Amino acid sequence: MGEEVLKPCLVKTLLDNLSELREQEALHRAGVGRETAFQVRPDIRGDRIRWLSRSDPVQTRFLDQMEILRLALNRYLFLGLFEFEAHYAHYPEGAGYKRHFDSFRGAANRVISLVAYLNHDWQPEDEGELVLYNKAGECVVETIAPHAGRLVLFLSEEIPHEVMPSRRDRFSIAGWFRINASVQGQIDPAR
Repeated sequence: MGEEVLKPCLVKTLLDNLSELREQEALHRAGVGRETAFQVRPDIRGDRIRWLSRSDPVQTRFLDQMEILRLALNRYLFLGLFEFEAHYAHYPEGAGYKRHFDSFRGAANRVISLVAYLNHDWQPEDEGELVLYNKAGECVVETIAPHAGRLVLFLSEEIPHEVMPSRRDRFSIAGWFRINASVQGQIDPAR
């Protein structure tokens, strides 16, 4: 877990970008599952998202920093990370995301999960923490408040986690460093 890893000017620019997309109603309800199993389940997950794109210069600045991090993770940890994907996440007041893993069953392509927080002046009474559990999901390992500039990384397939409901709007970027799981031209086939 990093304390204020992202520079304040970048955090502000990203939050402004996300706020503008929100005002344009360009965020979409997030769902759970994949392909034919995909469904919108507000009882499980209440955020609205927008995938980051290199066609936006603000988002590109963040993605460029994550590329530097991807290369460092590969250099020092020999992970073979192939790419990074991410989306903005807006959790309105009262919304959360129940305990889950970040890797789809049968498609072990997400290796490292990342959360970058964009919330200024977050107070303990605002709640909305990220809770990380042990592999069996029995014990809380860490509870992390969503403070602006904080960056959290964890193993996608190994760490169950949840986003607790918040008492105010909660803004972040959720991302995943991935390996290339493509086989014969099919991206991330079931195994």
